[in-house]
Amino acid sequence: MRSINLFYPAKFSFGAGCRKEFSADASGMDLSRILVITFPEIRPTLDPLFGGLRQAGINLVIDDSVRKEPDFRDFNKVLDKAQKHQPELVLGIGGGSVLDVAKLVAAQLGNKQTLEEITGINKLSGRRTKLACMPTTAGTGSEMSPNAILLDEGEELKKGIISHHLVPDMVYIDPELTLSVPQSVTAATGIDAFTHCLEAYANRQAHPMIDAYALEGMRLIIHSLEKAILEPGYLQARSDLALGSMYGGMCLGPVNTTAIHALSYPLGSEFHIAHGLSNALLLPYVMEFNLPVAEERYAKVADLFGFGDDFDQAQKARLSIQAIRDLTNKCGLPATLSKIDIPREAIPRMAESAMKIQRLLVNNPREVTMQDAIGIYNNAY
Repeated sequence: MRSINLFYPAKFSFGAGCRKEFSADASGMDLSRILVITFPEIRPTLDPLFGGLRQAGINLVIDDSVRKEPDFRDFNKVLDKAQKHQPELVLGIGGGSVLDVAKLVAAQLGNKQTLEEITGINKLSGRRTKLACMPTTAGTGSEMSPNAILLDEGEELKKGIISHHLVPDMVYIDPELTLSVPQSVTAATGIDAFTHCLEAYANRQAHPMIDAYALEGMRLIIHSLEKAILEPGYLQARSDLALGSMYGGMCLGPVNTTAIHALSYPLGSEFHIAHGLSNALLLPYVMEFNLPVAEERYAKVADLFGFGDDFDQAQKARLSIQAIRDLTNKCGLPATLSKIDIPREAIPRMAESAMKIQRLLVNNPREVTMQDAIGIYNNAY
């Protein structure tokens, strides 16, 4: 068994209404300046929280400029604003894009390294500014992970900054913040969270400690995702989904993802397809590619869907792929690249871009060549 390192927040709260704890925590830290990075639609829900912080004498600066798939330029604009304010703590409240930017802003305040210099694995020298995160989707798991992803607009390529310094100091996972998430976003981000767990489980770097998180995360998402979509106000389903997403985030540091994520990145960087939707679309096709070497693990996934001993291992492995197809279909997500208007002639170009994401491809249970990547995209067309 290989050794692994786990880095988790010093303060971690989970449960309906737990966001309210932040005011007391911040007041106890004797802070005077906080930068909040969020998005406009959630701000009315956060007014009581912001009001309490202001009453405690804390000066808030709120940036709600980050939208989906932020690039280097978007990040630098937020960092410029942060440098003028010089906050003692950065609070990210939003989906994965917002949280990733918040994590990087906190890391880059007072850091002389450029964004290009910290891109990659374990290149960030440290973080001097306190960091807190509240996810509003379930989700990317960014609040629990050492990862942040930005689009390099010059190369049209998503790039990762991976460092334990990006793990927040404080995390508040409040399922109430996900109640207003639209059905389509709930579906796509839920499948994204499932993919984090699945890829960590069927992975060359898989580890028994992380397997426990991955299996429980998949189980929770399987049994809550459709309910959360059909009944958006069903708090128990939202809570189970948020917990499953959290477990997915906990898988990202010590194990990380594989070819599904690597092949999904060009869909986002070139065609601006939402990250969760990209993963949902490619998930069954990469599983089919991996099937010859991942049969035992995929059979365990079938158990989570309720397939019992009436089937042998090979049958259950295939049934897991079909079950995932059925789940994404019930969620109303498209099943092919053609359904989202990706031109077939873009496939070789996308494959070339995907092959640059070797930090993820090396984790895949089966080696992926350029021709393999083209074949997977063609199958998904």
